[in-house]
Amino acid sequence: MNGPHDMGGMQNFGPVIPDPGAPHFHDEWEKRAFALTVAMGASGAWNLDEARHMRESMPPADYLASPYYRIWFEALVRLMQQRGLVSPDELGDGRLREPPGVLSRRLESDQVAAVLARGAPTDREASAPARFAVGDAVIARQINPTGHTRLPRYVRGHIGTVVSLHGAHVYPDTHAQGAGEQPAHLYTVRFDARFLWGADTTASGVFVDCWEPYLDHLQSGDQGQAS
Repeated sequence: MNGPHDMGGMQNFGPVIPDPGAPHFHDEWEKRAFALTVAMGASGAWNLDEARHMRESMPPADYLASPYYRIWFEALVRLMQQRGLVSPDELGDGRLREPPGVLSRRLESDQVAAVLARGAPTDREASAPARFAVGDAVIARQINPTGHTRLPRYVRGHIGTVVSLHGAHVYPDTHAQGAGEQPAHLYTVRFDARFLWGADTTASGVFVDCWEPYLDHLQSGDQGQAS
């Protein structure tokens, strides 16, 4: 979806200024928000793409006014409410009113380090050969989905070149909607920065990981869409 999270290329939000010495968490509640999100994510009640989509679905004014872990926490609350794991009254006063819900998995404290180190690989067996090869000129589809997507707005409709292939991976657009993993080939595509940002840019190229359904072969007549 075209939500407030997809800010690439937007102006007047100020520069991103890295601070290598900054702490991972700026307050105690951020640690708790992170821990709760990880613990509930490991429960199997929803998947990673569903969690991302819930964060993106926040009202833009709330999203842009919220610190990073506030967005995580608000999405967690909405996911739990959606699945009947907590009620508004329980959220209001912190008192349990219904028996705890039954979850398929439970992350124990002594498992955290191993689970985080292992991660959750998204590579899957491919059901068909890759449509594109390294060196192919492709064009990113001009889409405006109402659901989750990992295709940034700033590359849609622009021409790029495939620079690497990564095999098949879980397709986030369907995974976030509860429509299954539907693995698709994943590519890294280089886009000429001049065509994305204009002649004043100091960048040379922008590299974007694109799932196969985001791309089409370059056809005659597509050249104008590069600018």
